[in-house]
Amino acid sequence: MAFAATKREWMELYTFFSLLADGYVYGGTPDIKQNERLKIPVAMMVREEHDGTRRYVIEKDEVHIVGEKIDKRVLRDDFRTVAGLILREVLACRENDVVSPDSVEAFLDDVLIYDLAAKTDDRTDFSVAFYDENAPLTGFCVRSRLGIMEPLLDGGRAANFKFEQTGVRFSAPTVNKINAQGGEDDVLERMFMIERLGGILRYNDVADKIFRSNLSMIDLHMGRLLGEMTRLMWLDGITKVSDLTAAIKKLNPLKIKDELINKHGFYEYKMKEFLLALANGMRPAKLYNGTDSAIAGFMFVTTEGKVLCYQRAFRQTFADFLFYNTRFERASTEKDKYGYLERENGAYYFKLNLKIGLLKR
Repeated sequence: MAFAATKREWMELYTFFSLLADGYVYGGTPDIKQNERLKIPVAMMVREEHDGTRRYVIEKDEVHIVGEKIDKRVLRDDFRTVAGLILREVLACRENDVVSPDSVEAFLDDVLIYDLAAKTDDRTDFSVAFYDENAPLTGFCVRSRLGIMEPLLDGGRAANFKFEQTGVRFSAPTVNKINAQGGEDDVLERMFMIERLGGILRYNDVADKIFRSNLSMIDLHMGRLLGEMTRLMWLDGITKVSDLTAAIKKLNPLKIKDELINKHGFYEYKMKEFLLALANGMRPAKLYNGTDSAIAGFMFVTTEGKVLCYQRAFRQTFADFLFYNTRFERASTEKDKYGYLERENGAYYFKLNLKIGLLKR
């Protein structure tokens, strides 16, 4: 019986099957092209299933699958065929939910795969042993432009920044009138109204103490930098991280010397370090001590279905890829509780939320 799954779930399985069929993966360039000089052999893959951990050892013509309830060999060409069928269905479907072709469902039953998206505690989708099956495992997450991509940072209320409202003292009715502003750009309308009435929003702090401490591990002023970039995103409509960084260099909110900005690339460096930390598992509400998580990189699927590898082992390329292919996004004001004037200890504060996602194209 056919079943439906999201494109994101199908593309995780597509990536997994493609690597098993090919037995290699190409490294990606910062501009999401195949690095022809970096063809990395894949010797074994490990994936969590309903019955525990499965090992998929890539042999000459077959994949040897070993798990608690399975020990069998499957032709690599079979994985290639099924990966192609999945890609065809995903490309042909305009909806986010894609119905499985009968032949794909039969193959999944044959290899005892019941979870299209692996359920792991460390947030990886699968692990890979490169070059040799006894090599250390590298944990990966799949990100695909053919489906809805999970944000790089979707921290909820913990990722809010506080701006103190100064300049003039608003009465309670005025505050209520500001907060009542609605519409598609309600947050921006409130910010403009505060300015029109003589108010000034000055960066104050990171709202959550854990996220504040996490950011301080990268730089003691990282909270201010990200807060000002978030404000700039709302006011000027700039969303790409690389463009926002170029704009913030001109504003120089941290008041650092020109030499540090231009010769050392201070703002670019700090943003790349922050993005790498996010990609490697930093979360706003969880203590971060700089230790790398199980996530060591992304398997990134292009709009044509090519799988590209970005990993911690090629740090600069990974950092550049993130820097040029991420953007600030608008989160839900209701869910993340920001975009309103709120009274706290006799003063009014306005919160903005930080959400970062990968570019769709």
